[in-house]
Amino acid sequence: MRLIALLLMLVLPAAALAEDRGSGGPYRYLGHGRLGVNDVFGDRYDRWRTGSVVGSYVFGPDWTGRLPATAGELLEFRIMAEVIAPIRLDLPYAGDRPYVGAWSLGLHTHFERAGWQMALGADAVITGPQTGLSDIQALLHDITFFDHEASPQVLAGQVGNGIHASGVIEAAREYALGPAVLRPFAEIRTGVETMARLGFDLSTGPAGRGELMVRDPVTGHRYRVLDGAGNGWSFVVGADVAKVWDSLYLPAATNRLTDLRTRARAGVHWQGDRFRGFYGLTWLGPEFQGQREGQFVGAVRIDFRF
Repeated sequence: MRLIALLLMLVLPAAALAEDRGSGGPYRYLGHGRLGVNDVFGDRYDRWRTGSVVGSYVFGPDWTGRLPATAGELLEFRIMAEVIAPIRLDLPYAGDRPYVGAWSLGLHTHFERAGWQMALGADAVITGPQTGLSDIQALLHDITFFDHEASPQVLAGQVGNGIHASGVIEAAREYALGPAVLRPFAEIRTGVETMARLGFDLSTGPAGRGELMVRDPVTGHRYRVLDGAGNGWSFVVGADVAKVWDSLYLPAATNRLTDLRTRARAGVHWQGDRFRGFYGLTWLGPEFQGQREGQFVGAVRIDFRF
């Protein structure tokens, strides 16, 4: 019942906004963005931060190509599914991280104050067997003829059923460097994972100019939600480092957190008259002491316009 109530609390505001659009009210549906992340697009090992999908649906009075000055004027409803796995799905290892299936549903807002681009949001994170994500992963493995499925022993040790609060705030500034744009940022997350992060994004090309872009929590890539750029190619690189104090996904009794969590990424956006896409590669550094190495994951989005 708690899960049903939570879903209603998050879905009903979206429905109200959609109805408001039809009545000519101040909020209307403006657009959406999404990103799929999987290590099959990276180092091809099915382990650790193995896969996620995130979608963003944005409502507001209008999109002018610039962030509004007021928090709450531009609203992003975000839904995300993520699977985190130990190094082997068929056999648990002592000291490896537990299996995690997590859905998150949240409300975020984007605005600008005194030259600072701000993102502020809260999510409800649903974990455990109740998510059904282990079954979805097994189905996808069957469809793609990947012969690894999570064993009963691995699933028995997964992070349990629960509904958890999570919050995030990001502040960033843009600096023009000739044809490129440098965007340093700072981020604080609390709840499911509590951390402070510093990093930067560097981009060249039309993607991101006059667009709303939001950050994928797993890779750090910023994906396009509201378009504003013309056709062409854009290249992005970025990196960040985080101090993590606590993680629901890494229980302190069995997993000691690394001192710092690092990410480095590069990607390319391309857009034509009827086709656009993105591919990005991210190196994720070790997140716990028993993780013997980092991993590469790929991020993909493809759109066709008919």
